[in-house]
Amino acid sequence: MKVLALEVEKKGLSKENFKPFLEQEAAMFWEFKQKDIIREVYFNANTHCAVIILEAASQTHASEILKHLPLVREGLIDFNIIPLSPYDGFSRLFREPFL
Repeated sequence: MKVLALEVEKKGLSKENFKPFLEQEAAMFWEFKQKDIIREVYFNANTHCAVIILEAASQTHASEILKHLPLVREGLIDFNIIPLSPYDGFSRLFREPFL
């Protein structure tokens, strides 16, 4: 299933708290990208927090995957996880009244 994960930084931390783990974080993202677990990753332009689209068996599975990220493991960030489903609204265009 496709999952949207929105990073939430823990309160009261500075950039210095993150620095020791950023290279490891990037390496883990690269590994997940190569395994086709993480499909897309962005930063929210307003907050510089990660926005991730990943593939997982369930919402719980997505949470377990993200726990491997160094910043999560160190307790610096967490994620709001949102399961996604395909948009089916286009089917309205092909009902009888439209044909």
